[in-house]
Amino acid sequence: MKNLSPKPSPPRAQRERERDVSKQSNPPSRSFLYGFKSLSKGHNCQYVPSSSRKMSTVAASVGSESKEGLRLLVNGGPKAQKMVGIWLFGSAAWVFSMVILGGVTRLTSISNHPEYKIVNKGMNVEDFKFIYWMEYAHRMWGRGLGILFALPFSYFLRKGYVTVRLGTKLCGLFALGAGQGLIGWWMVKSGLEEPASEYAQPRVSPYRLAAHLTSAFVIYSGLFWTALSVVMPEPPAESVAWVRGAAKVKRLALPASLIVGVTAVSGAFVAGNDAGHAFNTFPKMGDTWIPGDIFDLKPVIRNFFENTSTVQLDHRILAMTSLTSIGALWWFTRKLDIHPAVKSLIGATVGMAALQVSLGISTLLSYVPVSLGTAHQAGALTLLTLMILLNHTLRKPSASLLKSLPQVVKTAF
Repeated sequence: MKNLSPKPSPPRAQRERERDVSKQSNPPSRSFLYGFKSLSKGHNCQYVPSSSRKMSTVAASVGSESKEGLRLLVNGGPKAQKMVGIWLFGSAAWVFSMVILGGVTRLTSISNHPEYKIVNKGMNVEDFKFIYWMEYAHRMWGRGLGILFALPFSYFLRKGYVTVRLGTKLCGLFALGAGQGLIGWWMVKSGLEEPASEYAQPRVSPYRLAAHLTSAFVIYSGLFWTALSVVMPEPPAESVAWVRGAAKVKRLALPASLIVGVTAVSGAFVAGNDAGHAFNTFPKMGDTWIPGDIFDLKPVIRNFFENTSTVQLDHRILAMTSLTSIGALWWFTRKLDIHPAVKSLIGATVGMAALQVSLGISTLLSYVPVSLGTAHQAGALTLLTLMILLNHTLRKPSASLLKSLPQVVKTAF
């Protein structure tokens, strides 16, 4: 006959040890909201296992090393990771559209009454309505971005999906977005000032326009990089040889990316000084290769930011340098043993760089029409996007992934 008496429960001390091992083997993930509340109460939000539980500490260290190796920015598993990634990519796409809309607004707007008299004399009411609605749409689109960012951010915080590391980055990007509105107002305000003389063409300050565009590029780059880090916490790596090849590519990709960024910023000075209309010929500038008035302004440094001839010459040189550096990146890495995704990205970047230079030349020769000018600005941001994606793909894998990789990829024949 079976013994129906209940099994004796384990001693209390044994149950506590088992519970401690379970907790420390699966330490609770810390969300940004939890960390913020803990800091506000004066608590340390970092999880520290008890030193008296040596066996449990070993198990905890293994689990935490695995999570740290993955560099996860989102709690809640793959579903939460996908939701946050879609939101961030959507926010980045919204900023992209803001840059394009801002380019159209800049090419079609008038800043003040003198600009109407000198540049846009004879404009009818319908033309003014178009300009007005473009300005209004640009501002409302920016405010809509704030709502698109803030509401999902609040929701993900409540759900505990946002880690402390991710939350800190997103708060910084949100602050930059709020500051971008102030920079835009500061830029427009410069266009409301009377020009120095009746012969001077009124326009917004090229310095403030460059600051506004650069800030937009920084916000977009931050959103896009963070979104990539959420959905792709590890770079594509299937062998140690490919990782080494990626490191060699990165040494060339970083300076090329810097040149692309500087070229994009110099384009803001071309637009701010209306330098696109200074010389509408290529490759020469008028009848010469280098205009004779490139150092007419005093002090000399002003020529690089305010002299229309010099500003256009600088942009041409930087554009060709960008194309050359990206072409050199492709040439010197074409025989490297690297991941196929990296090869594809380099090829796409070379093609986009060539297209962007072609757009720039076409815009110049056509006397800067709105359609081509907008396409050229969109091309600059697209090229920057590809450079960001390339550099993100070239990141070094975590130590845990690196240890698990074979030396070379095994190819089946």
